[in-house]
Amino acid sequence: MEKIKKNLGFGFMRLPMQGEEVDLAQTQQMVDAFLAAGFNYFDTAHGYLQGKSETALELIKRGHRLVADDAVEITRIGSTLSGTAPELIRNYLEVRGVGVIDVEKLFGVGAVQDSTQIDLVIQFEKWEDDKFYDRLGLDENDTTILDVPVPQITIPVSAGRNLAAIVELAAMNNRQKKHGFNSAREFAAQIDGHIDRVTRENELKNQNP
Repeated sequence: MEKIKKNLGFGFMRLPMQGEEVDLAQTQQMVDAFLAAGFNYFDTAHGYLQGKSETALELIKRGHRLVADDAVEITRIGSTLSGTAPELIRNYLEVRGVGVIDVEKLFGVGAVQDSTQIDLVIQFEKWEDDKFYDRLGLDENDTTILDVPVPQITIPVSAGRNLAAIVELAAMNNRQKKHGFNSAREFAAQIDGHIDRVTRENELKNQNP
């Protein structure tokens, strides 16, 4: 029993809802019962209620492939990370309001993939008006998985944002960075070069009125 307690966690991906809001009273009862049984591991993240599965569904419709929903089994070979789905949930995607769907049966074998290399982590969080967000993309952050650093970006979520398109764009931009081209740095360099040219021109004008 003690071994089970060490390996069993309470997942916050699926919570009881009242309309569009989490049913806090029922959630509290569930948490209290979990703690009373002697368990103490909770799994949560900013993006759990921000439309992750809906974004995955839209990406599938755009021609991308599903590897795993909710749980990802990660293995490391050298400095490379690979992700795959547990056999029990492979090819399944849960969409709130619809239920669990079999992606392979609905969209065909080309819509799923057994495994893929992990080279970018995208985190969703609720948009906060008073929070500063990097608009150029110069700030670069990493997260560590199995002692391997992986680039991580945070996407603020708000009504009307096309998350699938943003995720797609982020993946393409990350691929460019891996190949040595950084759009944000190129843009910043152009701005700096323009400022330097204008400054020199003004200095020359002041020297030769």
